[in-house]
Amino acid sequence: MRLRDTPTVEVTARLACDPERAWALVTDIELPTRADGELQRVEWLDGATGVAMGARFRGYNASPQMGDWHTESEVVEVEDGRRWVWRVGPADAPFALWGFEVDAEGDGTVVRQWAKACPGPSPLTDFISRFPDREAAILEHRTSVWRDGMAANLAVLEQLAD
Repeated sequence: MRLRDTPTVEVTARLACDPERAWALVTDIELPTRADGELQRVEWLDGATGVAMGARFRGYNASPQMGDWHTESEVVEVEDGRRWVWRVGPADAPFALWGFEVDAEGDGTVVRQWAKACPGPSPLTDFISRFPDREAAILEHRTSVWRDGMAANLAVLEQLAD
């Protein structure tokens, strides 16, 4: 696994609710703070109040391995009721893209959360540059942390959707 290949992680869950309810849940940027993961607190920036193209937000994160840090993200894609994507880091050199997708399925809804690592400057790229021979292991660990966080997010969604 190489960062230049922009590895992607995704987790999917089927919720016992209609797509409108699922959409309301996945567009609540505070949702991941209710799950067991790195995001501790999040806030909209520049007067934004919800998911919309160009809306920006700041996330405050913590982990035993990495300490405390914050990121700034911008909503870069919205297909209302169906999909939203946010970029972490600057437009010209993002270090991640994250998204949620919502699809009706039978009497429920399938929700997918995904993230793609990008090669923009970040603590991850700094760490890889210090240990280039361990790039694959570093990325495997980081993407597994993301996967676990996404699984926790979707578990919270399942509880809230019932």
